[in-house]
Amino acid sequence: QISVLADQVSSIFDSINLGGWAIGILSLIVGAFGISNIMFVTVKERTSIIGLKKAIGAKRRSILSEFLLEAAIISILGGLIGLLLVYLLTLILSSLIGFPVFISASILLLAITICVVIGVASGIIPAYSAAKLDPVVAIRSK
Repeated sequence: QISVLADQVSSIFDSINLGGWAIGILSLIVGAFGISNIMFVTVKERTSIIGLKKAIGAKRRSILSEFLLEAAIISILGGLIGLLLVYLLTLILSSLIGFPVFISASILLLAITICVVIGVASGIIPAYSAAKLDPVVAIRSK
């Protein structure tokens, strides 16, 4: 009878774990679209500045790098805020259930790495569109 109960509890935790993964993946997708949208707006707002930079000799690579770095920074900041919230929730959960809940350093490193990858991947298309702008057209855009 105890093994049946243990199997039921294990099944419940497996379902919770699967739900957590689904929510996490959906959150990453929504975050990626959000970063991409922010970067497209940023490129649109800075079109004349990008044109000016290209007119005075900025290379495509430097403009591409600038926007990819910005996307990565936005993503890292969002990830750090998320990790802070998770840390606070683990403190609350630990006090409620009576035993310590913690996040390992490897999970934190993995989370930040995923943030950087998602940020850079989300910024590739907007950064590329900024890098390929024609300087004359970009300067005239406003």
